[in-house]
Amino acid sequence: MKQVIFIILLVLYIIPVSGNNNDIKAPVMNVTVYPDRAQLFHETVVQIPSGNSVLRFTGLSPYIDDQSIQVKGFGDFTIVSVNHQNNYLENLEELPEIKSIRDQIENLLLKVEEENAAISVLKEKESFLVANRAILVKETTFTIEQLRSVMDLYTNNMNEITMTVLKKNRLIKDYEKQIAALRKQIAERTERSRLPSGEITVTVSADRTVSGRMSFSYVVGNTGWYPSYDIRVENTDKPVNIIYKANLHQNTGLSWKDVKLSFSNARPWIAGNVPELNSWFIDYYNPPSPGLVLRGTSTEARKSSAIASAEMDARDNTAMRQLEAVPLTVGRETGETSVTFDVAIPYSIASDGKIQTVEIYRSSVPAEYKYVTIPKLSPHAYLTAGITEWDMQGMQSGEAILYFENSFVGKSRLDMNQPGDTLMVSLGTDNGIIVKREKQKDYTSRRILGSNKTEIFSFLITLRNNKPAPVKVSLYDQIPISSNSEISVEATELSGGDLNKQTGEIEWDLEIQPKETKNITLTYSVRYPKDKTIILE
Repeated sequence: MKQVIFIILLVLYIIPVSGNNNDIKAPVMNVTVYPDRAQLFHETVVQIPSGNSVLRFTGLSPYIDDQSIQVKGFGDFTIVSVNHQNNYLENLEELPEIKSIRDQIENLLLKVEEENAAISVLKEKESFLVANRAILVKETTFTIEQLRSVMDLYTNNMNEITMTVLKKNRLIKDYEKQIAALRKQIAERTERSRLPSGEITVTVSADRTVSGRMSFSYVVGNTGWYPSYDIRVENTDKPVNIIYKANLHQNTGLSWKDVKLSFSNARPWIAGNVPELNSWFIDYYNPPSPGLVLRGTSTEARKSSAIASAEMDARDNTAMRQLEAVPLTVGRETGETSVTFDVAIPYSIASDGKIQTVEIYRSSVPAEYKYVTIPKLSPHAYLTAGITEWDMQGMQSGEAILYFENSFVGKSRLDMNQPGDTLMVSLGTDNGIIVKREKQKDYTSRRILGSNKTEIFSFLITLRNNKPAPVKVSLYDQIPISSNSEISVEATELSGGDLNKQTGEIEWDLEIQPKETKNITLTYSVRYPKDKTIILE
């Protein structure tokens, strides 16, 4: 009998099992993150028996795009088919954060148990003291001093027990509050535990038992990134230092552990089918015949009905012609050149939807610095940096945090859709440049001549450079633009400013030396009929 059993086991061991199912968990090795999705790359070593086998890669994200799955095999075997499904009978592994919270709850429960045990011992001690006090008082004769000592001993012990029990009860209440808060955190995060487990099944065929390597990739949603910047300027003699950062979020249901990250500003489409061009038919436009007569109606009614019918036919024919003539349109978004940044240091990103900032690029670029001031709107001078060759940096529009002379200046926004080859970045205000705009009352007047009224306005703009180095300042102001032939506007004094007659904007390009003050005079007149009213201030 033993020999028969041995032979059966030996046969089962030698004969390979066809159609064997192997559950495999392949780690995430690389992730390429796009603005609104990510591509995950897995790789692992597999053992493949002889014949047909099914490799089931489990524990994947439930948000896999079916059309994006790519599988590669390296070894002496053949990939027969690839399938994808979500397994609702298995859930994804618990987040490390939730495991940590559960450990904290377990530790707190142990502390509560210990405190309750200590309270029980103290209660026993209290009961012992009460019982022995009754016996001592009943069966023992004490002097006054002895009685006082016994009572002091009893009181001190009872007081110590009571206070200790009170403190321990307070500790237990505090522990219970912490436990309740931690359980609430788990409740808020356990929605993920209800997510199904994504699975990719790969059917392979091998002539013999082999060891190989399998890699596969797919695109998932519920993740993406957006750019932000730190812009630092030590002084206006040095280049601009730009720190390019990626703000990554992922809630794919799968934690990324020690993965190599890449960030791309492309927005790839996933569909694999090549679009088709439909035939584009054109023809002459034939207007409908106006000679429509409706019997049994009046002349006016016939006219109106004919016109209405003609208009309806025209609309119908036009719509049909447009439908035939207009080619099929395809959605298209034109943006910056596609650039991918590879991060050298591996990162671990939890699937919790929280923003994690990753520095992806640093650059030092030359810039032309100048101050811009519009004293009519703001009594400040704004330092700006004109960055050339910015389109070679692969940057996108995004929020920027500004630092000037090692001080936080504020926040701004980089707009990469600016025309021209120079990117203008505002670095905030500089109190070293004093700007003032005052109306000169002695030169401001109003007079009436004949049927017209003329108003003259004059302003004195003062700029002072309190910095130790010369500065370039672009000063902007304006005069009104007439939109009526009866109203005329004339600039009588611009102090060398350049007037744009189309917009009324005036620009002064100034260079101010240290401790120098420059005065600019702006004077203009407006003439209009005296019986009319114009609001000029």
